[in-house]
Amino acid sequence: MLKQQIDRREILRMGFITAAAALINPRKTIASVQSLPTAERKLAIYNIHSDEYLQTVYWKDDHYIPDALAEINYIFRDRTTGKIKDIHPDLLDLLFEIQQKLGYHKPMHIVSGYRTPRANAYLKKTTTGVARNSLHMYGKAVDIRLPGNSLNSVRRIATDLRQGGVGYYPHSNFVHLDTGSVRYWSG
Repeated sequence: MLKQQIDRREILRMGFITAAAALINPRKTIASVQSLPTAERKLAIYNIHSDEYLQTVYWKDDHYIPDALAEINYIFRDRTTGKIKDIHPDLLDLLFEIQQKLGYHKPMHIVSGYRTPRANAYLKKTTTGVARNSLHMYGKAVDIRLPGNSLNSVRRIATDLRQGGVGYYPHSNFVHLDTGSVRYWSG
């Protein structure tokens, strides 16, 4: 497993890029979380492949926090190459909203976050159910499990939110979430 070191300047640079991306389409970002009555949004994340844990407030006082976004980008990095991609804030807000609806306060387990096109192509060849143009390659998808909650309850909440794609993979023990068009499937 490749572990990548990252300096503070790089984290800040990635955070500013992520914050700028959120400014490109603020209506969608704001609309997706208007129902969230909180002054801050926090995520606890555990990457099952790198054995890394992160708990961070990524949004506070009506603003995304660049340093926190950079830390999230890092923990979501491609597990085969260590490459980092900006994770779309809408995806983080979706995870936060699911966490709130379930009353879940433990770390969410990331099975797959960002994937490079090469990593995605390899998975497509070796695994069923991998999309050729997967939203994982754009920082808009994640495969998760929430220990202590059934996959079905996570799927049900995500489906009810109607904020993107929801894939249910009970045999692989994860739920796929993305911020693409609203659609549902089982794998």
